[in-house]
Amino acid sequence: MSMPIRVLMITSGYPEPGRPHTQQFVKRQAEFLRAAGVEVDVFDFRGRQKLRHYVTGWTWVRSRLGAGRYDLVHAQFGQSGLLALPKRLPLVVTLRGDDLQGIIDDVDGRIGLKGRILQRISQWVASHADSVIVVSEHMRALLGPVVPVHTIPSGLDFALFRLIPRAEARRHLGLPLDKRLVLWVGRPTEPRKRFPLAQRAMELLNQSLPAELIVGWGVLHADMPYYMNACDALVFTSMQEGSPNAVKEALACNLPVVSVAVGDVSLRLRGVSECELCPDDRPDTIAAGLERVLRRTQRSNGRDSLKDLDEAALTAKVIDVYRSVLTNGSRR
Repeated sequence: MSMPIRVLMITSGYPEPGRPHTQQFVKRQAEFLRAAGVEVDVFDFRGRQKLRHYVTGWTWVRSRLGAGRYDLVHAQFGQSGLLALPKRLPLVVTLRGDDLQGIIDDVDGRIGLKGRILQRISQWVASHADSVIVVSEHMRALLGPVVPVHTIPSGLDFALFRLIPRAEARRHLGLPLDKRLVLWVGRPTEPRKRFPLAQRAMELLNQSLPAELIVGWGVLHADMPYYMNACDALVFTSMQEGSPNAVKEALACNLPVVSVAVGDVSLRLRGVSECELCPDDRPDTIAAGLERVLRRTQRSNGRDSLKDLDEAALTAKVIDVYRSVLTNGSRR
């Protein structure tokens, strides 16, 4: 019987008391890896842009790696990979969006100094890794020919994001049964999410079709499927994404999606009924898409389109990356 692969997973975000919905996809991946027989220890590291935090984290990681407990390091997000360099063990890095694309500072889409530094760090870490995972195909072009790159999107918890009767979902959340409800998910103050664009689109929509905007922020993760099932459409306005989980979660609940073209959304909506991919980012275009969807009053067939997001199958792909790295050895 072969020995299990032993992995130290370093991540810059992980659910914790007070932030239970933060980076759920990282926690879920670790859990599925363990279920598949991989031994995973998670180091939740918060650099907070402070050099001393990175030094402390780097020292802790070096002491763990020197004890011979692990076969490889898996860094979630580019900045986390700094703690594994110079390499003592093979390094796999997953880049998830802002780390490679840069952090947008304002509604005009400008990437500030911190965002550019994060981009450079992620590109540099990727160039020293033994294998890189990106969550959407369009992110490959941002790396160039550095090391082996694999596209493995974040999976979904289909047992959680399930189909719930709309009336039941609305009663659970205390939402009105007789109104059209449009869901927007994200932190309203985050510039790249463009909450004001969603608000303006809703103002225009209400000139011809009454509807209420529901903001999905600061809610329990376990309640998010109820919001997805309670509402009549998801409006998605982000200017930059990797592979947005909100869109995939909406599709898993057969919630119609009206979205700008961002990340891999165009791929996700291809062939899905009752959804609208907006040809531009103008509020009147988004409002028109919402009106068409809301007037049809139908659910989508999104759940049927997500077979490639089965977490067990995606976990097997991650393990294949691990095995390839361990077989080929580390690039020193």
